[in-house]
Amino acid sequence: MSRATEPTATEPGPLNLTTEEPTATEPMAAGAVAVGAAESAPRLVSAFGPGGAFDPGGAFGLGDDEERLGDDEEQGDGPGGSRRRIDLGRLGGFLLRRPGLVISAAVVVLVVLASFWPTLFTSDDPLLGVPKERFHGPSGAHWFGTDELGRDVFARVVHGAALSMKATLIAVAVAFVVGGLLGLVAGFVGRWIEDVIMRFVDVMLSIPTLFLSLALITALGYGTVKVAVAVGIASVASFARVMRSEVLKVRQAVYVEAARSTGARWYSVLWRHVLPNAMGPVIVLATLDFGVSVLAVSSLSFLGYGAEPPAPEWGTLISSGRNYLANAWWLTTLPGVTVAATVLATNRIARALDGEWTAGR
Repeated sequence: MSRATEPTATEPGPLNLTTEEPTATEPMAAGAVAVGAAESAPRLVSAFGPGGAFDPGGAFGLGDDEERLGDDEEQGDGPGGSRRRIDLGRLGGFLLRRPGLVISAAVVVLVVLASFWPTLFTSDDPLLGVPKERFHGPSGAHWFGTDELGRDVFARVVHGAALSMKATLIAVAVAFVVGGLLGLVAGFVGRWIEDVIMRFVDVMLSIPTLFLSLALITALGYGTVKVAVAVGIASVASFARVMRSEVLKVRQAVYVEAARSTGARWYSVLWRHVLPNAMGPVIVLATLDFGVSVLAVSSLSFLGYGAEPPAPEWGTLISSGRNYLANAWWLTTLPGVTVAATVLATNRIARALDGEWTAGR
């Protein structure tokens, strides 16, 4: 009887898709078959759909979770739609827990808007004065009061943002490009070239930044652009040190060694692997140096090395108002508060970029 019922090697038995109740003699094996058949039956039916059409999602075992994931991706306009929503939600929570960071970002946005579109904030001419309105205090008509010639101080601060931001951007760009290149060459090439570059950087670090800027201005001359270049050159050393340390770290990474072992050219390794992975801390340093450059440019303008009057540069406004502190405190205080707020805001954003966001990920 057993030979008649069991399939032989030459006569393969038919595939039985039906489930049977477990017998008493084989409780565990039959039970496992029944459970497996019960779990696979819905997937077998879903492979052909309600109308008998073949459904590849059901045939390859895509369950409800995978279908919901696909719906989320379609709603997110791409494969990374759901990931973008998660990142935006986490970013919103990150900002809600840090109101100081939100205020700092708002201050920076206002300063940038004032630099490019000053007419958004005021329609007054920063160079035109009304003599009968001399030394008027802060009011609804003049938010920052008026100066000794009847000029609106708020209009001068807003229009002076363009000059100060222009000088600051030039200073940061010079420090970023020159210092980054020096650190990149020193860290990637090494040997005696690294020794020469880093000894030059050590000499620059031994001189205070403001004194070095003053020495460079003496050689270059006066003016906003020249002040910016001097401040940028004085900040080259810090960028070079940070870039060199990051390049030394990345140069020993496994993926860099793998790229070299495959026969990649040195410039390909430098451009595609070393430089992109070493730029993060340098960009954070540039954000931090932005506030320092604002303060340095304003300091040099305060000393008279920046734009000549009546140009409404922030340092020049503070310098011109110090002679009237006894009866017109707003001439110096309010432009000084603007400079301080800009510096503190950029430093707060740099701190968030450096550690807080990365630590919260």
